[in-house]
Amino acid sequence: MVGFKATDVPPTATVKFLGAGTAACIADLITFPLDTAKVRLQIQGEKQGAVRAAASVQYRGVLGTILTMARTEGPRSLYNGLVAGLQRQMSFASVRIGLYDSVKQFYTKGSEHAGIGSRLLAGSTTGALAVAVAQPTDVVKVRFQAQARAGGGQRYQSTVDAYKTIAREEGFRGLWKGTSPNIARNAIVNCAELVTYDLIKDALLKANLMTDDLPCHFTSAFGAGFCTTIIASPVDVVKTRYMNSALGQYSSAGQCALTMLQKEGPRAFYKGFMPSFLRLGSWNVVMFVTYEQLKRALLFLFPSFPSLTPYPLLPFLPSPFPLPTFLPLLPTSSPHCLSVLVELTPIVTNQDPKPLRPLRSSAHLFILFPS
Repeated sequence: MVGFKATDVPPTATVKFLGAGTAACIADLITFPLDTAKVRLQIQGEKQGAVRAAASVQYRGVLGTILTMARTEGPRSLYNGLVAGLQRQMSFASVRIGLYDSVKQFYTKGSEHAGIGSRLLAGSTTGALAVAVAQPTDVVKVRFQAQARAGGGQRYQSTVDAYKTIAREEGFRGLWKGTSPNIARNAIVNCAELVTYDLIKDALLKANLMTDDLPCHFTSAFGAGFCTTIIASPVDVVKTRYMNSALGQYSSAGQCALTMLQKEGPRAFYKGFMPSFLRLGSWNVVMFVTYEQLKRALLFLFPSFPSLTPYPLLPFLPSPFPLPTFLPLLPTSSPHCLSVLVELTPIVTNQDPKPLRPLRSSAHLFILFPS
């Protein structure tokens, strides 16, 4: 067996929360060029009709896009928006992946046997909630990935400049542009990704085809990435186009989708499918394998890891429910600094069912990324 052994003690919500964010950042570092290539292919031909777009194609295929960008803009262009991408994953993946099991238990009222409905509800809940937390970082990431360095001026010079420029030119709402299609996209992605991973892994373990180890995690993650790409590609293309659009170009995400259909045809909704699959497939494999190992490593190193409970973020859940609480704040003066508010509460046991109020003490965790 490779890696850390599975333990009899289940990981706490805190372990899952920290492990998910860290694993997602590692996966982003490895697969970011594929994500950038996907964005470039998705926005290609955006301002032209189908005939004109076909005649003036700049990027062809995943490898062609990566090589063209490296040749015309330099290798660093493949990592445009990485800082915002890492900011996004630390706040985004921690919610949608790290809280999935806890929200699933909430919907099943603690039962170990979760049905497909409970899994889908948990996936869509954490997926939508993550967007509400991390949308500004996603907008900046997409803008950076979309801008070309060769032959013209850049829209933004740095991550900090991007936050400030968007807020100044488009208002506070500009940082939350595309929230609706992004919520739809991530609810779908989360359901397809986490639920598929969950189901494949459970099926492999129940059939005794594999043990709860790296091969099982790899197989489940690869299958989840393929299913997610097929289901989420149309929404993902619309989200990318709308978030990258200039002020007033589209009145809504629906109008963006309709314009794509009229000018470029139905195939436009699957632009960048191959890089999407390569990126999602590889990202899922790296993320889930790393995530599973990080959970075991954290439990091995810190057996008495503290539990966190939701306070401002999930007001619809009862206070003693053991979920993490955090509120990412993007300060206008320093948007490359992510402030995470954490409130600690006691754990309620079966012997002491009386609801406990959150502790007065709180802590701010600052996650810094170089701009």
